[in-house]
Amino acid sequence: MISTLSDYSGLIVAPHEPPCLSIYQKTHRRHPDNLQDPIRFRNLVKKLEEILEKNYPGKVTNHLLEPFFRLAGDHRFWNHALDGLAVFGSPGMFRIYWLQEEVQDEAMVADSFYTKPLLRIFQSYARYQILALSRDKVRLYTGTKHALDRVDLAGSVPQTLVEALGEEITPPHQTVASYGGTKGNAMHHGHGSKKDEEEIDTLRFFRMVDKTVQEHHSQRSQLPLILAALPENQGRFRRISQNTLLLEEGIVTNPDSIQENAFHEQAWAIIEPQLQQRLHEMLEEYSEALPKGIGSDDLEKTAAAAAAGRVSVLFINNDVRIAGHLDRQTGVITVGMPELTAESDLLDDLGELVLRNGGKVVVLPSEKMPAEAGFAATFRY
Repeated sequence: MISTLSDYSGLIVAPHEPPCLSIYQKTHRRHPDNLQDPIRFRNLVKKLEEILEKNYPGKVTNHLLEPFFRLAGDHRFWNHALDGLAVFGSPGMFRIYWLQEEVQDEAMVADSFYTKPLLRIFQSYARYQILALSRDKVRLYTGTKHALDRVDLAGSVPQTLVEALGEEITPPHQTVASYGGTKGNAMHHGHGSKKDEEEIDTLRFFRMVDKTVQEHHSQRSQLPLILAALPENQGRFRRISQNTLLLEEGIVTNPDSIQENAFHEQAWAIIEPQLQQRLHEMLEEYSEALPKGIGSDDLEKTAAAAAAGRVSVLFINNDVRIAGHLDRQTGVITVGMPELTAESDLLDDLGELVLRNGGKVVVLPSEKMPAEAGFAATFRY
């Protein structure tokens, strides 16, 4: 089963019995490039097998690796690839995530999952959704800077007006008036124009779309929502919408006549300035917090604050790893132990701890980091 953003936080927050197996792989959307994807995945699984045999003797290796090998042989699965893949397994758990961005091929085994690349891609401040809406149908997309993909709507979200209203599509309003006191003289008179009836149906459809998209998609993803619709439908939907994630600026066009690549370009033009502004604000908050003692790039201080639930924002350098161990209860760290391998990424564990305690984690490239230590944190107090 393919996991989604809605259960992504559970991978990080919920405790898992080690060993925890993590695979990241660059994949390809089209033939013939995708023919090599399952072969490369099998090689990564074999690497997991080697690490397990070396570092976790006595564990039931075959049982842990069985779903990985089964996935490698699932031809239908590999025919629906995106740009990257993340697969996680531990005793009693197996999850798969298609990714809209490329990742480096990696296979890791540790006491916790390696989640930094997943954080970088799934962090909500860099992602968005588009609601493509016309008077009689709706589509939903999820996008990043690099990709835009259509979302399978939840079963309760109506995809067309007919599906939403069925036999309840409003008929012409009619009344029966009797003249001369006899039934034979009864005459039917219509009240309300065809335009009025279409307006009623459109608003009923929009209300159902707004309610169900909010309940089954926006509340779970917490992603900003861009409305793509004609001017009159922009106005209708915004008047009735209760979705707090709906952005004020939309894509004003007929969504049925625009190519998806144009959707992507126009959406990113709306989202990028907001992302830059939000990141600038978070970095400014860190700069102001640092001299006040409520910001730090000291590892021991930050780890202790994370364990105490005091970290509000943690910046992690995507290009840096620190081999070490973090005690999630006390925040005590151990760095440079010879038995620790590259799989023991202290920054990865630190990010998971911050998320578990309600903080935000932002994964950035080296050039955007506010400190050279590989991380930086703003504290709540």
